[in-house]
Amino acid sequence: MRDLITTSLVCLLLATTSAPGHAQQGLRERLEQRRATTTISDLPAGTTVLRDLGYGPTAAQRYDVYRPAQAKPGAPILPMVHGGGWRRGDKASPGVVGNKAAYWLNQGFVFVSVNNRLVPEAGPLEQARDVAAAVASVQHHAAQWGADPRQLILMGHSAGAHLVALLGSQPQWLSQAGAYRPLGVVSLDSGALDVPALMGQPRVPSFYFDAFGHDAAGWATASPQQQLAGDALPMLLVCSSTRHFPTSPCDEANKFAAHARVLGVPMQTLPEAMAHGEINSQLGLPTAYTRAVADWIAQRLMHVSH
Repeated sequence: MRDLITTSLVCLLLATTSAPGHAQQGLRERLEQRRATTTISDLPAGTTVLRDLGYGPTAAQRYDVYRPAQAKPGAPILPMVHGGGWRRGDKASPGVVGNKAAYWLNQGFVFVSVNNRLVPEAGPLEQARDVAAAVASVQHHAAQWGADPRQLILMGHSAGAHLVALLGSQPQWLSQAGAYRPLGVVSLDSGALDVPALMGQPRVPSFYFDAFGHDAAGWATASPQQQLAGDALPMLLVCSSTRHFPTSPCDEANKFAAHARVLGVPMQTLPEAMAHGEINSQLGLPTAYTRAVADWIAQRLMHVSH
């Protein structure tokens, strides 16, 4: 099976030799990374993987679907959006899939790992709309995988956490894409919940300006804090209590949750004394952290089912 996946990736790579230089190089790097990282043997026995399902016309607008061996009708769905500073990252990265897929597949979920267009091809607003289109596509095809399109929790890490929080703040973007309303959002250590506050810090890494630009008028449009509305989705905000540059993600999460309480939107913060990458890669291990996230997700599913 691993050889079959590798052969498919090589064929896809050869088929793109006429692509423009930067796009071809980016696709080549992504395929090489995928071939070197996630394989079916890393997943629970009997897992079925459907790779590179398209939700848009570009090579970046793809997702992978992981189905559990003992899939039950009406399985819940957990789409995951990778991080990477809005400019890199891949849906097949072990930190994105690995422990999370293993844990939730064993809980009977269908796990979906999503790619989207990246800077400079697309800024955060376009990336958020890509994710919304991916959610709509996943829900449209869910019955084919034995899943329930309405039993869906949206998750993302870092830049991906910003994108899912932005969609959670303005869920009409999801409905405009043709998606059903998700049951909630899990944001894994976003440092960009308040984009204007972030961009106003004395020292801001250049990749933030690459993503959000230099026009202060546009920062609020891409900011979950400023876009949060009364019809926002319930959210769980996991934040690193050890990270403080260029802003404190827990301070941002608490401010965001306080705003949500005023609007009557259910929102919970979960501080973790872990590094930024650990919050992503270690979710799914047998820890109190995993149990807390899993309990929140289970409560959302139970709340709606009743």
